Amino acid sequence: MSKSRSFEINQNLASPNRNITPITTELDHLGRLKVGGCLLSELAEQYGTPLYVLDETTIRRSCEAYRESFRKFYPGESLVLYASKANSSLCISNLVASEGFGIDVVSEGELLTALRSGIPGEKIVLHGNNKSINELELAYKNKATIILDNQHDIDLLRKIIKENDQPAKVMLRFTPGIECHTHEYIRTGHLDSKFGFDPKELIKVFNQLKDVSFANVLGLHAHIGSQIFELTPHIDLADIMTDVLKKGRDIGFPINDLNVGGGLGIKYVSSDDPPSIQDWVKTVAKSISDACSKKNLSLPRLLCEPGRSIIASAGLTLYKIGSRKDIPNGKTYISVDGGMSDNPRPITYQSNYTACLVDRPLAKSDEVVTIAGKHCESGDILLKNVHLPSSSSGDVLSVFATGAYNLSMSSNYNRIPRPASVIVANGESKMMQLRELPEDLLRYDLLPDRFIAKG
Repeated sequence: MSKSRSFEINQNLASPNRNITPITTELDHLGRLKVGGCLLSELAEQYGTPLYVLDETTIRRSCEAYRESFRKFYPGESLVLYASKANSSLCISNLVASEGFGIDVVSEGELLTALRSGIPGEKIVLHGNNKSINELELAYKNKATIILDNQHDIDLLRKIIKENDQPAKVMLRFTPGIECHTHEYIRTGHLDSKFGFDPKELIKVFNQLKDVSFANVLGLHAHIGSQIFELTPHIDLADIMTDVLKKGRDIGFPINDLNVGGGLGIKYVSSDDPPSIQDWVKTVAKSISDACSKKNLSLPRLLCEPGRSIIASAGLTLYKIGSRKDIPNGKTYISVDGGMSDNPRPITYQSNYTACLVDRPLAKSDEVVTIAGKHCESGDILLKNVHLPSSSSGDVLSVFATGAYNLSMSSNYNRIPRPASVIVANGESKMMQLRELPEDLLRYDLLPDRFIAKG
């Protein structure tokens, strides 16, 4: 096997979603990896492993790219909403709010987190295909916008909001007949999706909500997928959404908000080639502007909901290497002290990642190994056939682009506690979320009396 470098630092400062690593990634004088001015091996020693690390500068640069691109390319009003399902915490919610963003939430927990972080309800939208009474009441009480996903949402709102109460601010979500995930692009008359009204139902829904006292329809929402590498689908989406916008306004609704969802992809491995944030915004903005001009519609306020493309590339996960298994004429397994409970994406979606040894990131690779998690599950594999220099037990491994859908999808499988999470900037690290302890997992356990052994 010819030896090659297992890892390279390649930075795009303008659009961080096109990087595998955070934009502050650098080497110290000994060739060891630093992020946010912090030595990664020292973070592992200080906080323990597994450890989620987020780079504040990368998050802020991503927010800036979205914010400035809308100012440049869209002549109307706009608002970027951070999709908090990607990574929800008080710290992250407060950070994106400081960049002028609103936030998109999908549960009472995410909504409460956003509110407690200081985001005003007027800049929060609540999603969900099966919202509870509690979720709807909390959103309504705090003046958040509610995305009506189905008839069930309408029926619950009718019960919650009394005749003389202020109406809820609502948007209608519908399936646009477009589905796009990475390189797959499907356009159909109807999508098999649990989310949103069928387009054929919208006139009926509009008529049902006309002149009601409990809801004020102010906008439309549609979403076409995630980890998107194509721009063309957004042109089609603009045409579809402005058709519905025209119908709604013709019926008499003061619709001024169009929410095109999110879904812009990021670079997980060297072969990934997502569009830049600037190109994505330019395409969306121009498509909506052109469609409105063609149909003689005044420009709506344009909303979008990026999550992954803001925070994924800002994150990495640190592990310590433990055991090794060499199969004669077969694979070599390197096991780490985490796995599917802190990153379920490989076993769930067969997702690929990039990794390196943090104190020898540019060393020539000596072997091809499979990085295995510690869980009692044969499918708990984080990376397959990755080129690495020879490693020893105790070495620290970094897996990159784990800022999105790792912590937020983490679990306690095998009763393994969730990792701590820290944010780094200017050579300082601050704890965002504490590490769970084994004792924490017993807090909500109860042992019924009849199971207690009699002495």
